[in-house]
Order: sequence, then C-alpha cells, then structure tokens
Amino acid sequence: MKDLIVFNSIPVSIPKDRVYKRLGYRRDKTRLSSQQRMEIEQYMQEFNNFIKLKGVAKRISIKEKNNLEVVLINDVTFESKHLAALLKDCLEVLFMGVTAGGQIIEQIQKDSSQGNLTKAVVFDAVASEVTDTSLDWICGYINQQLRRENKCLTRRRFSAGYGDFILENQKTLYNTLELKKLGVSITESYMLTPEKSVIAVAGILYRDESSPLK
Repeated sequence: MKDLIVFNSIPVSIPKDRVYKRLGYRRDKTRLSSQQRMEIEQYMQEFNNFIKLKGVAKRISIKEKNNLEVVLINDVTFESKHLAALLKDCLEVLFMGVTAGGQIIEQIQKDSSQGNLTKAVVFDAVASEVTDTSLDWICGYINQQLRRENKCLTRRRFSAGYGDFILENQKTLYNTLELKKLGVSITESYMLTPEKSVIAVAGILYRDESSPLK
C-alpha cells in the first residue's frame, strides 16, 4: 500500500463551457444577451474568492479478484460486478477525493437566502464542475508518476452509488483517504459534507494493456 498523497491546493481553471452547459445553455440553441453573459462571467470571477480546492489520493494493490468482487491488499472487499469489470486487467486501484471546501457552500446558501438566486445557481454550477475537473487534475498528476513504471490509469472512474457499487462503500473510501483531515465529514446515510466533495476509484494497469474501452 502506498502512502497517502495530499494536495493542499489544486490549480485548475474554471471549465466555462462545462459550466454553461450545466446551467442549461447550448451554443447552437441558446442565445445570451451581452448583459447576461457579463453577469455570469462576473460571478465566475467572483467565485475564486470562495473556493479552496484540496484533494487526496492513495494507491492500493489488489490481492485477488473475480467477476463479482475485488479484494484489496488491506483486506477490504468490494462486491460489485461493475467495479470488477473496470479493474479486470488491473494490479492496483487508486482512491481519490476532492473537496471545494465549506466557504463556497456557505456563500451559496447566503446568496439564496438573500434572493440572489442567479449568483447562487452560477456558484453551484461552477463548484460542481471545478470539483470534477479537480479529479481530472489528480488523474493527470498520477498518470505522470505512473509513466515511470510503464503504467497508467483506466480512462473511466467509479464513484460509490454508481451501478452496483453501492453508496455504503463511500464510508470505506472516506476512511482510507482520511478525508476528515481535509475538513470533510460523512453522514449516516454516507453522504459527504461539505456538499461539493467527491470520491472516485480508478484502476492502475500496465500501459500496453490499456485500451479506449477502459
């Protein structure tokens, strides 16, 4: 089992096209007035005052696996056909987690309570996309390290609650990643707080075994 990697700051830019898409705008179908676009762009810029992206990642060797379950070297067992299929050719897994911090959630709630709904909606959309983009950034960072070993990550990643990888697994992932140290909590129903916090799992395999289907 590798040591926990902590990212106290994740330098990602706001993926504006993805934010507009999340907001429901389509280049070929939706027309924004210059005033609307200026307002949204202003909120995106202001968003940077309230965001503090942090993350963690951990590599864990796979002890054994079959079509129904995956057993890790630390004796954690995941019963999931979907996850087993993702990790079919893998020797290790990568757990990773990201949080946008509590300040942005407090600001969204404040703007909503004060009736500034447009700003709250934009902040919420940006926070969601930036958090997901941070997972991409961590994957890119880890892939750079893995190149030295002639390995790479699977192109796909899973989160607890997807398919038959049940949400209860989030507790194991949370504990392994020590997310409490980043100010993230987990509820009795296995949800993460602050809200814009996510955990994902990817596989690690040799590069010559990689394919676009992974």
